[in-house]
Amino acid sequence: MSSTVIRTAERTHVVADSPIGPLTIVARDGAISALYMDAQRHAPGPEAFGPPGDAAEEPFATARQQLADYFAGRRTNFDLPLAPAGTDFQRKVWAGLLAIPYGQTISYGELARRIGSPAASRAVGLANGKNPISIVVPCHRVIGADGSMTGYGGGLDRKRFLLALEQDTAAR
Repeated sequence: MSSTVIRTAERTHVVADSPIGPLTIVARDGAISALYMDAQRHAPGPEAFGPPGDAAEEPFATARQQLADYFAGRRTNFDLPLAPAGTDFQRKVWAGLLAIPYGQTISYGELARRIGSPAASRAVGLANGKNPISIVVPCHRVIGADGSMTGYGGGLDRKRFLLALEQDTAAR
């Protein structure tokens, strides 16, 4: 009997400064697999980020530039190769997040309806909370059915900041 060793691509990471604190960008196979804020809920330990990468190389250089443009109000969508790891349902929810227009918000129930699972608002909320690519996959655009600010892996202050940034930019 022989065994086969399957090698997977190594993750690497860089840290980018932002108005909401340092952002850890993780890449694998040339695509962004994670973007975490410091002290973010559901973030794995630093050992999962892999060794430091080169911020001048792709996809880090483009990700850092697009994030800087976003925070400066010059970018309303991202054009990055994304490869989040998750279940089929989670990836469906995250694809639904990408369809929420810049500067707008929807409820968990509305997101569940949009992805074809109208009775799954709780499951949508859980998948939303496990989104590994914050900001770029805009989980901050999902709010409570009554318009309230609900939980956010990066903290409610950051959620408010991101929503205000987008609403101010969209109003210009």
